[in-house]
Amino acid sequence: MATDHSRTAARIMISPAVLLLLAWMIVPLAMTLYFSFLRYNLLMPGMEEWIGFDNYVYFFDDPAFKAAIVNTLVLVLGVLLITVVGGTLLALLLDQPMFGQGIVRILTIAPFLVMPTVSALVWKNMFMNPVNGLFAHLFKALGFAPYDFLGNAPLASIIFMVAWMWLPFAALILLTALQSLDQEQIEAAEMDGAGAFARFFYIVVPHLSRAATVVILIETIFLLSVFAEILVTTNGGPGYASTNLTYLVYVQSLLQFDVGAGAAGGVIAIILANIVAIFLMRMIGKNLDA
Repeated sequence: MATDHSRTAARIMISPAVLLLLAWMIVPLAMTLYFSFLRYNLLMPGMEEWIGFDNYVYFFDDPAFKAAIVNTLVLVLGVLLITVVGGTLLALLLDQPMFGQGIVRILTIAPFLVMPTVSALVWKNMFMNPVNGLFAHLFKALGFAPYDFLGNAPLASIIFMVAWMWLPFAALILLTALQSLDQEQIEAAEMDGAGAFARFFYIVVPHLSRAATVVILIETIFLLSVFAEILVTTNGGPGYASTNLTYLVYVQSLLQFDVGAGAAGGVIAIILANIVAIFLMRMIGKNLDA
């Protein structure tokens, strides 16, 4: 009886926070869903009209939508590839004994603590500027013409910026998993004649698979909503070359003042994010059961 009373009291005490959290999420979601069925332009207040699924049809017929979907997937996959592979290599490096190892690990996380807007401004003006950027001076010193990264390879440049920020996160998660590896397995494999590459691919990589799956899940959820880097550097251009789904919703809602179409794009983005999250959660579940 005491246990039942304790559980009831605990549920009552936590219920206000749960209700507030649900309201915090459900109310904006419900409003977004409602607006997505309206012809609602901020330049024409009071002229709202129920149009059903026309906003969704408009969004799917918009050539920018197809480009945004492709760019979103390329952005997510590109950053994941760089951070998982690079994070594994960086974790292996940080796991080696070295002088000042603790300081090096602390400094490694620094890019992850930089605001995305600040990071994008630094990369745009200090590194990738085709006139005064560091890369331009490096190209000139090597006898090559400066390369306009943001003009000629905008999406690849944004992928590199975002990957630079997320690489420390992946490295530290993988480093934590790496440090839990039983060294006796490595020593036994070495005594059996296994080389460095064999030990890495048959012992280290399987051990890191769970941590890598967690990294992929967390990063994917955030990478689907990358916005600041695009706004600060390319504004989605040239054309739609670097426009992702999040930026397209921003353009539709706040630059073209079409709240209805923007809300429809937001609903599509939510559905896409949930599909990816469910797929990754199932992948993690299978990985943990293995």
